[in-house]
Amino acid sequence: MRRSQFCSGLSCRKNFELTEFFAFDFRYFCKKIKGMSDKKKLAIPLEEWFEENKRLLPWRETTDPYRIWVSEIILQQTRVAQGLDYYNRFVSRFPDVAALADADEDEVLKYWEGLGYYSRARNMHAAARQVMHDFGGRFPDTYEGIRSLKGVGDYTAAAIASFAYGLPHAVVDGNVYRVFSRLFAIDTPIDTTVGHKLFAALADEWLDRRRPALYNQAVMELGALLCLPRSPQCPVCPLSEWCEAAALGRPEAYPVKQGKSEVRPRYFNYLVIHCGDDVFISRREKRDIWRNLYEFVLIESEGALSMEELQQTASYRSLFDGVEVKVVARPFERRHVLSHRVIHAVFYTLEIDQASPRLASYMRVPFADVKHYAFARLTGLYFDHQEQSGRRPSLDWEE
Repeated sequence: MRRSQFCSGLSCRKNFELTEFFAFDFRYFCKKIKGMSDKKKLAIPLEEWFEENKRLLPWRETTDPYRIWVSEIILQQTRVAQGLDYYNRFVSRFPDVAALADADEDEVLKYWEGLGYYSRARNMHAAARQVMHDFGGRFPDTYEGIRSLKGVGDYTAAAIASFAYGLPHAVVDGNVYRVFSRLFAIDTPIDTTVGHKLFAALADEWLDRRRPALYNQAVMELGALLCLPRSPQCPVCPLSEWCEAAALGRPEAYPVKQGKSEVRPRYFNYLVIHCGDDVFISRREKRDIWRNLYEFVLIESEGALSMEELQQTASYRSLFDGVEVKVVARPFERRHVLSHRVIHAVFYTLEIDQASPRLASYMRVPFADVKHYAFARLTGLYFDHQEQSGRRPSLDWEE
């Protein structure tokens, strides 16, 4: 039976419960396709390749669990090239878990500004306080303890446990899915419960328990540098002779995904309202994207609106009841893509001589001080545009 045929049957077998399958069939699968002795054969060339080709990154030069944790959270949704500068700035300001726990959330979010997925920063802040309260300020040194921290999932806990403490826990991230799905030509979708369990068990079965940190990083680095989503570098891969997807000539067919969730559009009409030297902002408090970040006055609509249509809405009229409004710049429009929604945003730059009663519910701050507040990257793009067009004072905007 071919490996790919065997694996494709995982999601459609009816005669076995999943637990029964993993108790017997998975071990049979591992032994049949390679033999247990091949684990060492795979680990040696992989680890040697990593030692010669690894990128020099600051979180690889330490076993400090706090700094490894920070790097892993940053890199969950961020490329290394972008995340490196953020990491250096973050650990410079918050060098240890106590410093992070003592910080104000607004400042933490400001240092995270531009990275997106801001729940990561909020969870890190809460977890740092959890370490101080529940673990006496000492970062937990067991997988279970690490996993108990807010925002820490199976992957992050395994990464910290192996990288910081040398514990034998296999990491499973996008790179690991790609490497193992190609190595064994597995066409079970990775975005299913069965797929998650299969690859977690497979990664654990083939983990080099003598050197888990080295092995885990080697697999991840292989996926990042050679086993790429597009145009994988199979001729120079240290595992090419064992790779069935390469032998089939179809590496880009793996990994297989069941399908993407529908991406929902949203329409944001931002009003950047200047009154003298001040502007009006508010903090997003609802359980929604960008929670606890700041934004300009927002009117969300069901669809795209022209300025004339926006001015006819009840929300707009209530903001400027009895107040003369002047449009001082052309609208700035931006389509901003997030993981599960697309934001169609328009920024209108306005001037008023006096604030209406409705605007009293917003924070009124000097425009020159806006840089001290944490905004979503989408608003940062507006600031960039205004600065480039010479329509606002330079704020030394930090990306």
